[in-house]
Amino acid sequence: MTPDPRKPDRRPMDKRVAEKKAADKKSEDRARARLDQPQDVRRSIVGRSLVRRPAADQDRFGSFAEQFARFMGTARFLIYMTLFVVFWVGWNVIAPSGSRFDNYPFIFLTLMLSLQASYAAPLILLAQNRQEVRDRVMTEQDRQANARGHADMEFLAREVASLRMALGEVATRDFLRSELRGLLAELGQREDDHDTDADAEKASTGDEDHRS
Repeated sequence: MTPDPRKPDRRPMDKRVAEKKAADKKSEDRARARLDQPQDVRRSIVGRSLVRRPAADQDRFGSFAEQFARFMGTARFLIYMTLFVVFWVGWNVIAPSGSRFDNYPFIFLTLMLSLQASYAAPLILLAQNRQEVRDRVMTEQDRQANARGHADMEFLAREVASLRMALGEVATRDFLRSELRGLLAELGQREDDHDTDADAEKASTGDEDHRS
């Protein structure tokens, strides 16, 4: 039953505010549900129960991919693969017709090699991606280490410059010797002047006594 628009809404203010907030929340949730973002849960086809997506150990699978890619890049894998293909082709050519399981043009062998290549390519790409991430982390760590080393060198350069300036203001041994020699010479000259004044004073007093 819809309310008559001609009649005023006599519902309490708190109830209308709560309904408005609930409507705004529903609109926000609807806006957040984007199609380009995967959800953590999905509905099963049979029932309506929520089933979480299977989660795999990324580190373990990545290590397996790296080991597989590393093994495929060795000469041992090439030798094993060559021996396997040679044995396969030789058996299906030389063996009796009743013992052959993959006659020419070796369709089953081609299928197996294609399947192996189809699985090997994503594993190699995964190993390369992990190596790229590892290289990026190492590069970032090297950059941070270089930045710290550069800052340390700048700090040491400033400290050395301040020490040089401080040492330039400190009196050296030769400077102290020259100052002490000047002081000794000045003291000696003062003593000589004092002796001269004393002799002159004695002479003047002797003359006065002789006159008297």
